[in-house]
Amino acid sequence: MNKTMRTLVAAVAAAGSLMAVAGCGSANATTATQKDSSGAVVVNFWHSMSGTNGQVLDKLISKFNDENKGKIVVKGTYQGQYDDAITKYKSAVQSQSTPTLMQIYDIGSRFMMDSGTITPMQDFIDKDNYDTSDLQPNVAGYYTVNKKLYSMPFNTSMPVLYYNKTMFKKAGLDPDKAPATLDEVKADAEKLSQKNGGPAQYGFNAAVYGWYLEQEIAANGDLYCSPDNGRGADRATKFTFDNDGAVTFMKWWKGMIDSGISGNTGTDTDAAVNAFETGSVGITVESTADLAGIMEAAKQKGFEVGVGNYPKIKNNDSGPIIGGASLWISNVKHSDEEQQAAWQFVKFLSEPENQATWHTGTGYFPTSKKALETATDKQWREQYPQFDVAVKQLADTKLTSATQGCSAGVMPQARKAVETAVEKVFEGADPKTALSDQVKAMQTTLDDYNNSVQQ
Repeated sequence: MNKTMRTLVAAVAAAGSLMAVAGCGSANATTATQKDSSGAVVVNFWHSMSGTNGQVLDKLISKFNDENKGKIVVKGTYQGQYDDAITKYKSAVQSQSTPTLMQIYDIGSRFMMDSGTITPMQDFIDKDNYDTSDLQPNVAGYYTVNKKLYSMPFNTSMPVLYYNKTMFKKAGLDPDKAPATLDEVKADAEKLSQKNGGPAQYGFNAAVYGWYLEQEIAANGDLYCSPDNGRGADRATKFTFDNDGAVTFMKWWKGMIDSGISGNTGTDTDAAVNAFETGSVGITVESTADLAGIMEAAKQKGFEVGVGNYPKIKNNDSGPIIGGASLWISNVKHSDEEQQAAWQFVKFLSEPENQATWHTGTGYFPTSKKALETATDKQWREQYPQFDVAVKQLADTKLTSATQGCSAGVMPQARKAVETAVEKVFEGADPKTALSDQVKAMQTTLDDYNNSVQQ
């Protein structure tokens, strides 16, 4: 382990980071290529896709393996949820046994860039003269820093607003008009709420999840960290999630709870989704990745689901940030031949038809623009127009430093810090003070991380 990595380990460990690693390594000319009995290059692929999503991924892996028999074989292995998977990756780095290909969640990106354990996707792109024009720019933008694409986007989601159209009708609201601003959400929630004679126990409810504040800041065109959300040549040196837009959002949310038109299910995301699915809540915000499940639950309960854009403070041309995960090629004792084999699989997954299969099978965005033009995808969205809302929201969002999101090595801790602030606000703390206190508390954590990777 080199000095930089040792220092990085110490810094993130002291901060209680989920992102610490205990060693590093790299491929070299003498690294042997792993092959199976047929002579095919083996690509070990660790991922976090389970259930239906995992089944769709397995089908794509099988399709690739069938097309590359005797040449490349991809072996996909589920490694648990995102936090579990990245913890296993760190352990694998220490033992020099990383997979060739790794799926890492969005906020693990800066760490992966700094870890010294990956080959940037841009290297393969440049060597192949690979045409990236088909990649959705707002999706690729998240994984791009200083004009370099470090990983290939794969499973991509966005937050949207969900509303119970059946309840809207009962409350005298237009079921075909989703509220677009925070003020509109509040007005609709007032009419939906039981305390005002409405059909829902609460007009609005959402989980206490730091991701939502990130989204509101971006949708307002503001920065979560500076300079430039860490997207330029200079890394992020200060968090700014206590800006005016964030404070406005917190005051709005707390006011809704105080007035009895919003519930408070705490940090339990499943509880928040369940409150909407069971018909206790009229409006919520959640990831597009939950749309299929929410629609199925609504069908069982006998109500119709409406989908709208993530609500903003004011209408503008900014928008929310993508979430999800991307694919990273590890260079820890993996030969050029193995890495090239992984690259072939990455390109395969990015093909329009395969992205259409992924999109229609899971609900995640297609990373390919052409995927939306395939017969498979068109027919699916005609049948389920709710899924088209997120596609249009992505297309209408201008790519800026704000909508790329903050690239900082301690984003997992920052998200948790925001959740701490939100809970304090709900308990009665002043929103500006609560957020600023967490910004100050995160400064040492951020400084330690940055110092560790600059030595």
